Amino acid sequence: MFTVRTWAARTCAALISTTLITTTLVTAAAAVPVTADTAARAAETRTAAQSPSPTPYQGWNTYYGLGGDFNADEVLDVADFLVSSGLAEAGYDIVWLDGGWQADVPRGDDGRLQGDPARFPDGMAALADAIHDRGLRAGIYTDAGPYIPGTCGLGSGGHYQTDADTFAEWGYDAVKVDFLCGITADLDPQEAFTAFAEALRNNSSGRSMIFNLCNPVTSPDWGDYPEEQQSTWSWTYAPDIAESWRTYTDVGFVGQIQFKDVLRNFDANARHPEVAGPGRFSDPDYLGPELGMTTEEFRTQMSLWTVAAAPLVISSDPRTLSQDSMDILLDEDVLAIDQDRLGIQGTRVGAAGTTETWAKPLADGSVAVALLNRGDRPAEISTTALDLGLRGRSFSVLDTWTDSRTQSAGTIRAAVPAHGAALLRVAPSRADGVPRLVAAPPTFTAVGADDVAPTTDLLAAAGDRLATEVTLHNDGSTSVRRPSVELTAPEGWTVSPAGPAPLVVRPGSSATVAFTVDVPANAGTGGYDVAATASSGGGPASTTPPSRVRIAPAAPGGTAVVLSRHPWVSASSGWMEPTVDQSVGGGSPLTVAGTVHPTGIGVASPAQVRYYLGGACTRLTGGVGIDDVVGNVGPEGGTATFDIVGDGETLWSSGTVTRGAEVPFDVSVAGVRDLSLRVGDAGDGGYNDRADWLSLAVDCA
Repeated sequence: MFTVRTWAARTCAALISTTLITTTLVTAAAAVPVTADTAARAAETRTAAQSPSPTPYQGWNTYYGLGGDFNADEVLDVADFLVSSGLAEAGYDIVWLDGGWQADVPRGDDGRLQGDPARFPDGMAALADAIHDRGLRAGIYTDAGPYIPGTCGLGSGGHYQTDADTFAEWGYDAVKVDFLCGITADLDPQEAFTAFAEALRNNSSGRSMIFNLCNPVTSPDWGDYPEEQQSTWSWTYAPDIAESWRTYTDVGFVGQIQFKDVLRNFDANARHPEVAGPGRFSDPDYLGPELGMTTEEFRTQMSLWTVAAAPLVISSDPRTLSQDSMDILLDEDVLAIDQDRLGIQGTRVGAAGTTETWAKPLADGSVAVALLNRGDRPAEISTTALDLGLRGRSFSVLDTWTDSRTQSAGTIRAAVPAHGAALLRVAPSRADGVPRLVAAPPTFTAVGADDVAPTTDLLAAAGDRLATEVTLHNDGSTSVRRPSVELTAPEGWTVSPAGPAPLVVRPGSSATVAFTVDVPANAGTGGYDVAATASSGGGPASTTPPSRVRIAPAAPGGTAVVLSRHPWVSASSGWMEPTVDQSVGGGSPLTVAGTVHPTGIGVASPAQVRYYLGGACTRLTGGVGIDDVVGNVGPEGGTATFDIVGDGETLWSSGTVTRGAEVPFDVSVAGVRDLSLRVGDAGDGGYNDRADWLSLAVDCA
């Protein structure tokens, strides 16, 4: 029997590797009955005024936090928490069942869907009633394809009107429609979803229900599919038939959502903002606090989803969330931006890159601005009111996350943490507010190391003396007099002024405050944060995101040191963890083109392994290649690029490396303090990129 627990890993939030089923099964799935004017009739019922969701809906979904084996008691316990915690009052009022609610045999003898009798003993209508009794709305899940055991947990193919009538009769207010069985049956998603939409609008109870169109099929993640069958094509038809439509594959897996995938989904979601608006919204997938992201990364997801006018559906178990996560979800200024009645999906202002500006016009004439830092170091990001489409000589700036209100003469700037986003609300105003004073993150250089550029992420040794600077910007219309700057360093570190503080920072001007920081000789290895706080009389303090000083292990010494066995500063891999003297993901010996290497590092792209050389080494030798173990996985993927970077400068690049070839290198590292070994995916994604650094040897006599 194909159990519910097994199916939980196969919902819309899991990438399928199953090949298409046989022609016999595909043929058995009858073509979806769609007439020529179906789309037009569906669109006629989709005016914003009539929509059950004129602004982006909010709620909670079972999938990422509970998986596919939830029960009625758990669902109602979460519903109670939504009410008691204030989440429901803040708008998170849909309790949405994802796949897994159905019985092992999902359709009864009467042809109607049925819930699992053990986990939902009172039935699915009783559960919806209980949710409604708490003042909440109820959501449910199905698939647009015919039920195919082994591929999906249930399917509505051939039963669209029956299932739509059933959901309405049970009292559900929202329906998520997946496409796992749909793609296995080789259906046309536009035809299938349009027919389902018509069934929902024409349900026998006349019940208004939100339709979340969820086609997660995306190439190359799912395989090679025609463009018309993919999630990235839904924008061409979904706005006429659904309240929301998924714009890319899933943002994670059960219990796991990573920041890199949040950015990936946000970028895909941003491709067609022109089709979104009141009652119809692009859906980049769910919010995932504490499922693999830091608090800062989740705050960034919330900022981006808000600027995108995306539905805000929590998919963690909210009962387990920290106060920090709850504060992010409940922030009134942030939610007001998402729920703005214009329903405009924000767009990027200026070029794409490590730092970006995204803007969303709001109904009161203000503009919401997300200053996004995709990078691994804090950064200063700025734009102008003119670039945001605002006119005037003075502007009020609300920082939604800190609640500070300041005045700007036209420059909109913030110091943004690594993987962070400042979310601002900018509006024309009088020039009599508190001037906007912004402190940039502290930059460091090691005293005596003039060849190292100032950085917010310095690699240093215990006992080093660091030179530190903090830059102040006055973006307001009036002068800031006698600003004070304080540097906060770890306990035991000594901070000393290296010059006077400025007496005045005039409008549109900047000033620099210098310090020296002495690292104690007994400082342990690891990362240490240093932040600056700038303030002036009458204005809010400006605290920078922390810059990081990493205290490295001692530099290697001797000739032909095996680098892979020397302690690294940090190491990352696209999946799993970097492995020493083994290929990643399986523990096999490092083997390239049939040659076994006893030492080296195995990673998956993208990856970076960082070492401290302290300027004491001269030469690095070794080789790179794609591990032969990829042949046991499949023919797809298996390409990578390798770069050796010293103190921020690329010393050697491999170009694209494919299977079956080792590429040697012999690189000068004279004077290099900070060495990074980086691996990229060569532009085709990270699937099967099992990359090896081979026989690494460094001379540090």
